Amino acid sequence: MRTAYTFVTSQNHVYPDHPERPGRLDILEPRLKLFDAELIETKPAAHEEIEYVHNAKLVASLEKVCREEAPGIIDYAPTYVTQSSFDDALLAAGGVIACTRAVLNDDAKNAFAIVRPPGHHAEPDRAMGFCLFNNIAIGACYALANGLERVAVIDYDAHHGNGTQAAFFNDERAAFLSMHQYQPGFYPGTGWIEDAPHARKRIVNVPLPARAGDQVYEQVADEIFLPFVKSFRPQMLFISVGLDAHWNDPITTLGLSTTGYLMLAKKVVALADEYCDGKIVFVLEGGYDPMNVANGAEAVFIAATGKGESEAAVRDPNPYKEPDCVSRIDEICKWHGF
Repeated sequence: MRTAYTFVTSQNHVYPDHPERPGRLDILEPRLKLFDAELIETKPAAHEEIEYVHNAKLVASLEKVCREEAPGIIDYAPTYVTQSSFDDALLAAGGVIACTRAVLNDDAKNAFAIVRPPGHHAEPDRAMGFCLFNNIAIGACYALANGLERVAVIDYDAHHGNGTQAAFFNDERAAFLSMHQYQPGFYPGTGWIEDAPHARKRIVNVPLPARAGDQVYEQVADEIFLPFVKSFRPQMLFISVGLDAHWNDPITTLGLSTTGYLMLAKKVVALADEYCDGKIVFVLEGGYDPMNVANGAEAVFIAATGKGESEAAVRDPNPYKEPDCVSRIDEICKWHGF
């Protein structure tokens, strides 16, 4: 079986001078044919699939504003819509469902949904943070609706996946881990260690200071990812791949390099191999420098397929000094009993 992928560029979902734009994928697109992966068909998600996560009132209101009032800003961050955005968001969610279905049915070894608009900030009753529907939560719920009993989401976007946390806050079938930049004024302002005291080990937040990079992320992967997955024993992993944690992203100040992204992708693939029979779906979230997006996506394909590293290695080391996060990691492990 090969790695599968979907590619949803949403060319008409665009707003003047906005960082979340189709051009994010321009450098990546011509590279896709070089990867040992198979493009699979994407169809729009059905309304009932969107409503695995979002309430019907939100779905109806988004459709109305897109059809009748777009283009415009609809929420802080800013989140925008155009007249095509509702259909684009259905297609993005459908891309994640297609990848999930392929892995569930053993038609693919694993999969990568390269879709926009992104999704991890969208809450059950609110679009926010450039996100209309929560693509990864919808994919995870699709897996739960089609035979699985436990799934887990690991989110390494630079921003806290508040929408995914909200979707699964009281759902014992789903675990959620987010590592993200956390400081005053940094969007969305959620994601502290003690956000979910009722769900220790199941909802895990790893708030990090600016410039945390490859070394810190590897410590988190070894000391938190591993016990998180081992404790919950998911049958499938979903990964929110935010490529905005790169040190050169224009809107964040974390410190990952492409080498760090490759390390993370390899570690979650290894966890899926050990605990989930290899079942893993990667989903694109943020990342606002096109070269970083292309290099980071390539790192995912290298880890997922096990091929291409020697030809595709990118050397872009973080030029900034990393902070010492040992005490923060120890605090998180103690809070959760890892």
